[in-house]
Amino acid sequence: MNLGRDPSSHQDDSSLGPSIPSHPLGIKPLGNKYFAAGVDARKSIGSLQVLPDEMLMQLLEYMDRRTLKLLGYTCKFLFACCMADDVWKTIFLQSDLGNKSSFEWRGSWRATVLGLSHEQRARVDCSNVFSDVLHRPFVCSHITLSQYTKNIPAANEIDRFEDLSYEDFAGKWSKKPFILTKCIQDWPVTKSWTLKSLLSEYGRVVFRAEAVDWTFTSYLQYMCDNQDESPLYLFDRKFAEKMSLQIGKGEGTAYWKPDCFGPDLFELLGAERPAHRWLIIGPERSGSTFHKDPNATSAWNAVIQGAKYWIMFPPTASVPGVLVSKDSSEVTSPLSIAEWLLEFHAEARKLPECREGICMAGEILHVPSCWWHLVVNLEDGIALTENFVPQSQLGSVLSFLKDKSDQVSGFERDITDPYRLFVERLREERPGLLAEGLRQLAEKKRRWDAVVGDDDSRGEQRQKKSTGFSFGFAFGDAEEDEIF
Repeated sequence: MNLGRDPSSHQDDSSLGPSIPSHPLGIKPLGNKYFAAGVDARKSIGSLQVLPDEMLMQLLEYMDRRTLKLLGYTCKFLFACCMADDVWKTIFLQSDLGNKSSFEWRGSWRATVLGLSHEQRARVDCSNVFSDVLHRPFVCSHITLSQYTKNIPAANEIDRFEDLSYEDFAGKWSKKPFILTKCIQDWPVTKSWTLKSLLSEYGRVVFRAEAVDWTFTSYLQYMCDNQDESPLYLFDRKFAEKMSLQIGKGEGTAYWKPDCFGPDLFELLGAERPAHRWLIIGPERSGSTFHKDPNATSAWNAVIQGAKYWIMFPPTASVPGVLVSKDSSEVTSPLSIAEWLLEFHAEARKLPECREGICMAGEILHVPSCWWHLVVNLEDGIALTENFVPQSQLGSVLSFLKDKSDQVSGFERDITDPYRLFVERLREERPGLLAEGLRQLAEKKRRWDAVVGDDDSRGEQRQKKSTGFSFGFAFGDAEEDEIF
């Protein structure tokens, strides 16, 4: 049952189909070399020809700004390599600029590091440079998102309702994704927040955007003028304190959690609960690659401005292009959302478990516990999100805290046993619910043992550290969230 406006109506059909412009330097894909006349620019890099392009670009990451700038003047191929903005992003983050919260963004990482105006940027014809490594990031930063978000198969569509009661959520929908179209209209922030209003009121406030802490003024400059394949995502867990916001129903509050989701059992932890709410702001193309939310929590994500495309899969699904280690501690996937869309979206859309939808401004999406999801902004946008523990998912959360302690995140460093802490609070406040949660936990373990046999009971449980995408809550006061 789908209610509310058509989520695909925010863009005109004329935007469908590929429309990748020419690379500003004239760089072409490697395959074009075999049909081109003239000299291949790569033949001018001397002994560096023995290195594949991937290794050559890694080598450049070890150079300082002066060396990189001078190397770029030696020949066209190295000029093209040394103009790659990802290399200059690394230099920015390692320089004094990377530690500044306020600075002048000049449209690219290279121009910002070197202090170049638009008129001072070098323009060199690199039309005889053929490289997928150099050309592909440009393609990924210019794909037309609507060609992936239009024409969602009817079987894949995420269910849409105006609103739900808690009884309906607890009885039918706590383990399924859905979008509510008339749930957050009464929030004051829904009526008052825009990028312009936030800039006016909070321009000097410093927010976390992945690996940097910038004033909102600096972030908005970057957000409105960048060509990054994976734009930095403002994702701040301390926004309420920084913005002096009151949260909850009552006079003068900014917003409150929707009634339909019912009690959040992590609230029993009080001040010791893990980080659970975030302000999210990002430009078109920004978002998060495939991941599951931490600690087996569920989540809701409310769009205040803009539109977000979601593609989701249940916990046991094998997502195309996403490799997961046996203990789920390591996730390997393409480096960017655009790359996944280019390579795997068509295949993923054909799977019967696939769910897709567009969450518009004024709407809210439910992410069930342990569901895989990728989300990308279709427009510049503002969103609020919270993670929570509904009663129906208590067993999953207890299982995660107990059996995957090396992957638990978000608690203060002095909390060494989150599982025991949570069990003690449940025993004090909700003993009957604890009994039900432990029953769910035991049943979950029995089902797991039936699937894997005795492998886990007699083998060593190795502790692994994730090297792929992670969406972590971080520990203590450290801002370690990674959003790619």
